[in-house]
Amino acid sequence: MYTYKTALPQDIATIVSLADRTWKQTYRGVISDEQIEYMYGQMYTPEALLGQQQNGHTFIIALENDEPMGFASFSTTEPSVYKIHKLYVLPETQGKGCGRYLVDVVAEEVKKLNATILELNVNRFNKAKHFYDKIGFIIYKEVDIPYGDFVLNDYVMRREL
Repeated sequence: MYTYKTALPQDIATIVSLADRTWKQTYRGVISDEQIEYMYGQMYTPEALLGQQQNGHTFIIALENDEPMGFASFSTTEPSVYKIHKLYVLPETQGKGCGRYLVDVVAEEVKKLNATILELNVNRFNKAKHFYDKIGFIIYKEVDIPYGDFVLNDYVMRREL
């Protein structure tokens, strides 16, 4: 049974620890090692995560028996549209409902804020796309986003709430 907590600035170390155990592994074989290192350095330093919190991103941490199993972050992007920016669960937790739980929590929280659409980006070659298909997201559009010296080849996926 999962529970969650809304992350505060003092929980950033927990998010960094979870990211260390999930993020790079998720993208090996999907993007280059150079891009993995660059993006990780841009998004997962304590300073970067604190900046994201200060810029309106809400982070939640999934817990099982008080142990962190994964995390998500989200924010509003336009009236009634909220975006999941991050969704990562420990490899040993994948396939056990933790990711779905986090998405469901985000959906419930943003519905309270009058959201009607939940959106996310997923790399077009990331196997997580199948997970998002399974839980009701559909491809809204395909985008290529410049990111430093790299390009993010993503699907923007949406789910109506």
